[in-house]
Amino acid sequence: MRFSAADSLHMARALQLAARGLFTTSPNPRVGCVIVKDGHVVGEGWHERAGTPHAEVHALKAAGGAARGATVYVTLEPCSHHGRTPPCAEALVNAGVARVVAAMTDPNPLVAGGGIAMLTLAGVQAEVGLLEAEARALNPGFISRMTRGGPWVRLKTASTLDGKTALANGASQWITGEAARADVQRLRARACAILTGSGTVLADNPRMNVRDFDIGRQPLRVVVDSGLRTPPDATILPALVACHRADPVARVALEASGAEVVELPGADGRVDLDALLTLLAQRGVNELHVEAGAALNGALLAAGRVDEWVAYVAPMAVGDTARGLFAMPPLSTLADAARFALADVRQVGGDLRLTLRPA
Repeated sequence: MRFSAADSLHMARALQLAARGLFTTSPNPRVGCVIVKDGHVVGEGWHERAGTPHAEVHALKAAGGAARGATVYVTLEPCSHHGRTPPCAEALVNAGVARVVAAMTDPNPLVAGGGIAMLTLAGVQAEVGLLEAEARALNPGFISRMTRGGPWVRLKTASTLDGKTALANGASQWITGEAARADVQRLRARACAILTGSGTVLADNPRMNVRDFDIGRQPLRVVVDSGLRTPPDATILPALVACHRADPVARVALEASGAEVVELPGADGRVDLDALLTLLAQRGVNELHVEAGAALNGALLAAGRVDEWVAYVAPMAVGDTARGLFAMPPLSTLADAARFALADVRQVGGDLRLTLRPA
């Protein structure tokens, strides 16, 4: 299938529009749409928030009668089912468009080719695959939730050049600089949920919220707390607290502070992380942002549940007695090491930001 330079130009614009919903569409995907008639853009739109019209509807409204006979560029296959809103494929057919170019098929089993089929059956020329990699990069969490039944897990760490997250006495504020901390706020803002461990809660009493962006929502806060040690007055509450077995007294106290306590018993008295990720996906969590200590970091890594590692590295060294990034059993051979490939490297203020994916 061949696409023209003009096709690529208009799809690139649709991707720009889709990115405007980076912080706000949860649990829906980020989608952009451009409508072109006789070489001129007659309508644009993007999905802004769950429960509101989809990108195609906004673009059709902007185009009005000019949509008849036009070409539609959309970053995700138009939906073909009735959800919170009517099917977009049906709206495109009713508007009389001649051609629809979608960057990728919808991984949602309720659609999964159904939108393209509806368009084709109605006589609309439908094509898929233009700038697909870029479209997929916009929605790793939605794709993961639909195809794997779990969220995209993005692990954030901040460490010294020698791989330490805090001094032996626990002091860690601040290893990285102000620019890096502001950058982390962007990662939190795009996430559906933020995950940490009870050790971090007890040591730092963090808020784990979005402060620098007015996104109209706060990500769900989640605490892995095997022994239910989270204090009822912890700043992170209200939150979802996952434990192994809930002590009745501790449970009542936490629930009185607005926590939701769930029992997810795993091996060795720990929380079943796979069960937790499944539960979060069932609740519509696409991207899960993790800011935790070495124990939870190591458990996620050992379970193979880290999809992306964003490592902020400060140009300082604090020595071997300081605290490390991952608590893991000792390895007998380097062949057993968890290996990552660099996806992006850039300077943020005075620090480095490494974005890594499992090799």
